[in-house]
Amino acid sequence: MVQELGWDDDVDSGLRSAVLDVLGEDFVYEAIEAVDIVLLWWRDEDGDLGDGLVDALTDLTNRGHIWLMTPRTGRDGYVDPADLAEAALTAGLALANTASVSQEWQAHKLVRPKGGRR
Repeated sequence: MVQELGWDDDVDSGLRSAVLDVLGEDFVYEAIEAVDIVLLWWRDEDGDLGDGLVDALTDLTNRGHIWLMTPRTGRDGYVDPADLAEAALTAGLALANTASVSQEWQAHKLVRPKGGRR
C-alpha cells in the first residue's frame, strides 16, 4: 500500500499516473492500516520538512520507506540538500538514494537506519 501526501496542482501528473499504473490500485489517503511506502510531495514553502517527515512516518510500517518528491534545482519550491539532510536526521531517517524522475521533480528515498530508532 502506498500513501500519498502533499499532492497539489503542481505535481507531475505523468509521473503520478505511471506510479498508479505500476501499483494497479489507487493511493491511500487516510490509512486504516500501516502502509509500505509514503509518496510525499514537498516544496520549500510547505513548512518544516523535518515535521513533514515525522508526520509521514505515522502510518508507515517499520520496514517501509518514504519517497520524498522535491522540485529539481532551479525550480520553484526547490529544497536545499542541507535542509533535506537535517530534516532526515531530525526524523530519524537516512537518505538511501536520489533520482531525477521528471523534468520538474526529483525523488529521494528515505529509510529508517538499520538498528535505528523505530
